[in-house]
Amino acid sequence: MRFFCYIIGIMKNTEKKKIKVSFPHMGNIYVAWEMALKTMGVEAYIPPYTSKKTLSLGTKNSPEAICLPYKLILGNFIEAIEGGVDYVSMIASPGICRLGEYGRNIEQVLHDLGYKANYIELSLYDGFKGMIDYLVRLSGTKNYFKIFKAIFLATRTVFMVDELQNFLSYYRAREIHKGDSEKVFNHAIKLIRNANGYRELVKAHKQGLKEFSNVKIDKNKDVLHVDLTGEIYIVNDEFSNQNMERELGAMGVQVRRSLTISSFLKDAIIPKMFKKGETHLERAYRLAKPYLMRDIGGDALECISDVLYAKERNVDGLIHVSPFTCMPEIMSQNIFPKMREDTNLPILSLIMDEQTGRAGYITRLEAFVDLMRRKKMKAKIDENKNLKETQKV
Repeated sequence: MRFFCYIIGIMKNTEKKKIKVSFPHMGNIYVAWEMALKTMGVEAYIPPYTSKKTLSLGTKNSPEAICLPYKLILGNFIEAIEGGVDYVSMIASPGICRLGEYGRNIEQVLHDLGYKANYIELSLYDGFKGMIDYLVRLSGTKNYFKIFKAIFLATRTVFMVDELQNFLSYYRAREIHKGDSEKVFNHAIKLIRNANGYRELVKAHKQGLKEFSNVKIDKNKDVLHVDLTGEIYIVNDEFSNQNMERELGAMGVQVRRSLTISSFLKDAIIPKMFKKGETHLERAYRLAKPYLMRDIGGDALECISDVLYAKERNVDGLIHVSPFTCMPEIMSQNIFPKMREDTNLPILSLIMDEQTGRAGYITRLEAFVDLMRRKKMKAKIDENKNLKETQKV
């Protein structure tokens, strides 16, 4: 009996430990990360959602002039490592942006602070090869069926979550009881996170969309339509932009994110043969030319084109958000005054950092919404006046 127990003890001790991997928050991208890692048999550790504590940890250990996303990512990593992860991981990309230097700097900072977790980057601009190499390195397996399944499920998850986000924006601007649509959205995210395999994922997505129909809304409400553009991290991360979409929704504004994770995947990962229509980057090169001839880094080219795309669709205004000291977005802001004159489109630029005060920020949003309402009302009055004059003739 003792020998039998001894053998069982050895088997338990030699059992392979499941690797625990964490990643920074950026809106709801953690749902896709978790889906990919779960499919590969790797444990995804989701750190506490970004908070003032996260920001404080990141700011304390960052250069003063570095941008807000860097500080928040570093704070996420510190909290994750203190939670006992084996690897911390993030997306990296080349190009004229400090994002390409985040990885090496953060890895060095974590080493200097005495943390032992391994650091690994996923280079999305390496396409499928980058994702395959990343998953092989983490899981230690070259089971390509499982790898392609993980990539496929993660990609589908991104598109599903972005669609749910669009439904949330529509219903939140029209809901009768404040907060109802966000409860439905959070439940839908929970259903997707609990899904195992493609069938369950599709079922969870459909169920989430269906539940939005239970939210009581005012279909006749005069809703404003605003496009949200800027630096992709700030656009998609609720903590960074101080929950801008929730605030605007409460003011009766439906927000459309011009920069999404799904649009980023279309440009960086998905092969051309599987793409339908024009991608965001392709549209950017086409529309931005009169104002910006080439890519100057970050999301500047896309932001310039987003103004013209918003004008094409007759939206009521555009909000541009960016982190303090982000040079590509500073260049965008310097082009906006000319574009505002040419398009007659209201544009609000907001710069975010750890010092951004909530009161002043909300006041600027309220003033911008009021400006758009008055402009829209004036346009309706002028339209009615012209119609009456035409009828007299």
